[in-house]
Amino acid sequence: MHVFIQMKKNLAILIICCVAFCGTLTAQEEFVDPPSHFLTKIKFIQLTGSVIIIKAQLDNFSDSLSFILDTGSGGISLDSTTVHNLGLHPTEPERIIRGIGGIRKVGFVKNRPIKISGLTIDSLNFHVVDYEMLSSLYGEKIDGVMGYSVFSRYIIKINYDSQELAFYSNGTIKYPRGGYLFRPRINMLPLSFAKIGDQKSLNFNYLFDIGAGLTVLFSQDFVDDSSFLKSKRVKYLKQGEGLGGKVYLHLSVMKELKIGPYKFRNVPINIFNDEHNITSYPQLGGLIGNEILRRFNCILNYDKRQIHLLPNSHFGDPFDYAYSGVELYLIEGKIVTGEIPKGSPAQIAGLKEGDEVMSVNNRYSQNINVLKQELQSATGNVKIIIRRDNELATITMKVINILTGKATSNSNSVNRSPKGNNLLRNSYKFDQP
Repeated sequence: MHVFIQMKKNLAILIICCVAFCGTLTAQEEFVDPPSHFLTKIKFIQLTGSVIIIKAQLDNFSDSLSFILDTGSGGISLDSTTVHNLGLHPTEPERIIRGIGGIRKVGFVKNRPIKISGLTIDSLNFHVVDYEMLSSLYGEKIDGVMGYSVFSRYIIKINYDSQELAFYSNGTIKYPRGGYLFRPRINMLPLSFAKIGDQKSLNFNYLFDIGAGLTVLFSQDFVDDSSFLKSKRVKYLKQGEGLGGKVYLHLSVMKELKIGPYKFRNVPINIFNDEHNITSYPQLGGLIGNEILRRFNCILNYDKRQIHLLPNSHFGDPFDYAYSGVELYLIEGKIVTGEIPKGSPAQIAGLKEGDEVMSVNNRYSQNINVLKQELQSATGNVKIIIRRDNELATITMKVINILTGKATSNSNSVNRSPKGNNLLRNSYKFDQP
């Protein structure tokens, strides 16, 4: 009898435990999104500064258009010449957009679809901008810029190793092991923070901008107010391109940049006078561009406000420290020099705006990106053959290494790995997450 009573007590305790456990399980129930699924993928090419170009078709037009992929764009846009050539009729200018170098009022081509490798993206409103200067700068017709209007609808994986862009539906996703997952603030543009160091170390609020063909861009106000940069740092004047046309930047170097657990040393930086407060200072200090971000394979998940970075085969690529002061443009089929900053190696060597460049260091090419790469990867004496007033001339330019401040060979700042790859061994480092 005693055994029977004890069994009943044990059974009661077991039932109570099971009920309690089931109650715990019930309390842990939650609604989850359906799994994300693969939609399509497409190859991309990279231009100067590692800017990404993908092909897409607008509406029912058969010709493919070239779009820059740009997380720094709050919408999607078309070039005004492309719009004209396709016979489209934009609205009258109705909204104001801001970009580096200027402010513009723009019209729209509304409610049009695009197709990317079989994926149709409906009901897009394209603002219309003149991208003639961008086309000249990159040597490729730029038909538009693809930004938030597309990123907000999909999970997008960017693989710089295979040069592929993959589109997935929004939903739950398992990120690759390793890497760094962070949660940016996204109000059309992804904003986050990194750590920077030179004269002193501090947090840097930045725009995550794969459409910017540079390493890091600071506003002059941020540099002045933060005093993080060493006062002895030399700043070299260069020319860039923005929404309003030419923009003048100063090129220098900072000691380190840290994104999550990933640290880069001796990082080239750009500083500009942000007259129109494009960087929204003091909320932001500037942006990090694709010369840094291309070193990671990225997963952009705007719906969940998540970005995942995983170091790829380009992570250890050396930075470009060459400074010549000359920018090249493709105009009417000719590669010509832009405005030459005073006191730059190009000006001292005798180059003038409008000179047609035939070769750099005996590298002859009609591909502007080939000649630009020669200029960006060489320091010391660089030989340029130009055509001016229908006469050929050879100019020797002493290109400066901004890390050392001297016109010396790259071999002084680059170590060769046993596999033959040029790596700046002190330019990057992993910290433990």
